[in-house]
Amino acid sequence: MNDQNKPKLKEESPKTAMGGTAVKPSAWRKLLSKKWVAPAAFVAAAAIIVTLMWIYRGTEETPTTAGNDSLEITEGTDEVALETPVDDTLEVASSNETLQWPVVNRSELTVATPFYEATASNEERQAAMVQTGNTFTPHTGLDLTSADEKPFDVVAALSGRVIVVDKHPINGNVIEIKHADGIVTVYQSLSEVQVKVNEEVKQGSLIGKSGRSEIEKEYGNHLHFEVRQNGTSINPNTLLEQ
Repeated sequence: MNDQNKPKLKEESPKTAMGGTAVKPSAWRKLLSKKWVAPAAFVAAAAIIVTLMWIYRGTEETPTTAGNDSLEITEGTDEVALETPVDDTLEVASSNETLQWPVVNRSELTVATPFYEATASNEERQAAMVQTGNTFTPHTGLDLTSADEKPFDVVAALSGRVIVVDKHPINGNVIEIKHADGIVTVYQSLSEVQVKVNEEVKQGSLIGKSGRSEIEKEYGNHLHFEVRQNGTSINPNTLLEQ
């Protein structure tokens, strides 16, 4: 039998051990079987994510208006607040001034409680103690009272800038003014306030009226006046006498 007459044998796909047809691995499967493919794919994915985040973040940034850094817009309101630069001219000018009494008519007033001086006599120290219940505290200022119990005008003892305006539950209305050389004058027990925070005031200008306070209610209508230098209370008389 010649070759032409021989029956042609049908080529069959190789069988697997289980009897199924073996599938030739594709090029992708061969590529994925490489050990370096998975780490490389991870790095590439991470790079894409970082790039997308950077692009997204750039679109979220709000452009700023050049030359208007002092503009502040309060969220949730229509108000636009402009920061006003503080002028410390009067604060510096107080370095050339002498402390004056924080009232207009000093001769009509009496010092009800003096400043507590540790070097003073025993009698003077006792007079400068403030009693609160069963507690006695050294007085850190001067209490000025009027004979008629009527409110009197309170003025700035030095030129400066108002740094505190507060209604205290024990001390009454309080004003604090900052001056040169670390000096701050304090006015307590006020019934009226005529200034506001950051306002520049000149020496002798009206800032309020005397009143009452819970801590010194036995004095009735009065003014509690303090002078502090670098945070420490000092005797106002030492500056008034200069």
